[in-house]
Amino acid sequence: MSSQSNIALNNWLMANNVENISSVDEIYRYDRKQQQDMLAAKPWDKDPHFFKEIRISALALLKMVTHARSGGHLEVMGLLLGKVDANTMVNRLENAIGWYHSHPGYGCWLSGIDVSTQMLNQNFQEPFVAIVVDPVRTISAGKVCLGAFRTYPKGYKPPNEEPSEYQTIPLNKVEDFGVHCKQYYALEVSYFKSSLDRRLLDSLWNKYWVSTLSSSSLTTQNADYTTGQVSDLSEKLEQAENSLGRAALVSSGVGVSGSSIEDRRSEDRLAKAARDATKTSIEALHGLLAQVIKDRLFNQVRSRPA
Repeated sequence: MSSQSNIALNNWLMANNVENISSVDEIYRYDRKQQQDMLAAKPWDKDPHFFKEIRISALALLKMVTHARSGGHLEVMGLLLGKVDANTMVNRLENAIGWYHSHPGYGCWLSGIDVSTQMLNQNFQEPFVAIVVDPVRTISAGKVCLGAFRTYPKGYKPPNEEPSEYQTIPLNKVEDFGVHCKQYYALEVSYFKSSLDRRLLDSLWNKYWVSTLSSSSLTTQNADYTTGQVSDLSEKLEQAENSLGRAALVSSGVGVSGSSIEDRRSEDRLAKAARDATKTSIEALHGLLAQVIKDRLFNQVRSRPA
């Protein structure tokens, strides 16, 4: 592997907080009896929040991102192989333990169809996890945009908790997101690698690295994504403006209590639109900087004097 490619790989591993572990670590050992005992006990049936974390190998992560990127604006999907370790799901080549699919440009969450699919899988082939990858936002952010989820059993009412991290949801997806967001929860995701993965990871990285280096988030499929982001932001700002107008009418006609609720809703819409605008601007700046750096590296190379 060339030094430039090696530096890029190390930067990618660092950006995604990939943990380097020993080849003889417990995570690589497979105890068939322990797995069978856990499958028989089914502790996840008694506790809807039994699974709290998922660990994914860097090799599996790179495979998923490469597959998702190959689909462009079309969703792709595949199976996950792994094992259960206490209340953690580990990506390993033992059993089918979940599925993954892509959400090109609209974030990592479960739609109504995704929730139904995951519920079906959890009912008939537990334990099972759903992973969502956004290849378009991955290109823009320079860091893998990925989420892992488990659905709640039917009839379960989860505690009223705010999402741990804000993410931009396009207006045409907001309703689908809002209707089903209380039917599942997110797992904490971490990544790992070891010397056993090195050769395969290097081989796969060469393909990923060439694709990344030769593309631009401003001129490839992400150009449509950026245009869509700006259009979506315009609609959200228009909604916020209309909402502020209604709040003014409420405060003059109804009273303090009604106006305060409407004001909070209007401010919330405006704050979210401001966050989305900031995110879009930062991603555009990252794309411009990447183009400038590549231009300096490849188009303005001058021979040094002897």
